[in-house]
Amino acid sequence: MLLPPAVFEVSDAAVRFGEVRALDGVSLAILPGECIGLVGHNGAGKSTIVSVINGGLTPQQGEIFSDGTRLAPYGIGVARNRGVRCVFQELSLCPNLSIIENTRIMHRTLGGFGWRARARAIIAASLDAVFPGHGIDVGDQVGVLSIAQRQMVEIAMAFSDAGQPPRLVILDEPTSSLDAGLATQLLAHVRRFVAAGGAVILISHMLNEILETASRIVVMKDGKIVAERAAGGFDHAGLVKAMGSVATHQATARRSTGASQSVLDLPMAKGQPFRACKGEVVGLAGLGGHGQTRMLLALFDHHAPQWWPRRDPAVTFVAGDRRENGIFDRWSILKNMTIATLSDLSRRGLLQDGAETARGATWKTRIEIRTANMENPILSLSGGNQQKVLFARALSTRAPVVLMDDPMRGVDVGTKQEVYGIIRTEAEAGRTFVWYSTEMEEMQLCDRVYVFREGVIVAELTGDAISEHNILAASFEGTAA
Repeated sequence: MLLPPAVFEVSDAAVRFGEVRALDGVSLAILPGECIGLVGHNGAGKSTIVSVINGGLTPQQGEIFSDGTRLAPYGIGVARNRGVRCVFQELSLCPNLSIIENTRIMHRTLGGFGWRARARAIIAASLDAVFPGHGIDVGDQVGVLSIAQRQMVEIAMAFSDAGQPPRLVILDEPTSSLDAGLATQLLAHVRRFVAAGGAVILISHMLNEILETASRIVVMKDGKIVAERAAGGFDHAGLVKAMGSVATHQATARRSTGASQSVLDLPMAKGQPFRACKGEVVGLAGLGGHGQTRMLLALFDHHAPQWWPRRDPAVTFVAGDRRENGIFDRWSILKNMTIATLSDLSRRGLLQDGAETARGATWKTRIEIRTANMENPILSLSGGNQQKVLFARALSTRAPVVLMDDPMRGVDVGTKQEVYGIIRTEAEAGRTFVWYSTEMEEMQLCDRVYVFREGVIVAELTGDAISEHNILAASFEGTAA
């Protein structure tokens, strides 16, 4: 049986950034009617091959084909004309413009009289198709949307058709800010799109999504493809092994929460009260956008009201939207890491370069930040490695309480296991963590879980009561079984 021509094919692509081989002779063909699951650790080369396919990066070696035709020269404009659409882990919508105006930027053929009405119809139809019942007003300014809603809009734009239909949609960690219900809707749409002849590259560290959605899985490591076969040829443990990690089971033994010392609380006008005890890992669960991030911000404001940094802060914060609230994108990796601990690294008001360098080296090793030089720009890192820097920034402070707003977004499975171990070790030493996550398995690592619904706490779960069933029951009904 003859296979149809590849929608896109990259042949023997090589990309170097200085001494770093981001791609080392990679060849990849994407056929119509298939979803390729692209997996690998942060820095494996996934984002680089995507940048080659979408025309944003020209390889020093290799060729690009579409429908059997060699494309040269090749760039973003050619890729778009060939139907390539991308949703990046770092969202790219203009926050000062409306959803309709962002749609006009995406689809340049929408100009002329009446473009607003056409743009409104196109993006509204796509949102309805991908996320039924989404409740988003497409006339709203992007800046007022939650991060989950922004991710939904960007996904819908990628699948939208303004006269030039998408043929290959690249989804880079598309569910990282979506709750389980929204993720299910998206993956169902991916299957429909592929069944109709479209092609998808799905990048996700949530391996169950890859195993359940992809028709073929490609594993990358150190800039090379190290495994490639039909999705049915992998199971979870085998996929983790192919990536170069060791599949481990996280300890789920939990501390007694009966008589511990309360170190964090917040007055609540409605719903159940909130408290966190010394050495606890406290989870904030429930459907996305139901008040978990607002709770974290309220806790931070309540316990750290001053604007200037303290030598001994009461709380520290790991932002979920790193580009919006986390990184300083013009600074180095090292400066981004040490900004929260300058008082520890200074003497008589002067920063001690040696102490700063040593601090950076310690955390680079401890959580394996993939960079040759900590003086490199923060944006030289992959998204997951940027998130590691924010995590190191928080943990290197003296704060006894760490607030975390979905901190594992885009972080690979191996690093997650290491970070889970660090969190548990720090908790056993007396540090308290308040952790919002969209991943159910992370809630099952917590000592206490508060479930949110419509902005208030509707259930408090401890011990064996922390289960997916009880969290979902409380999320939808307001009560746990």
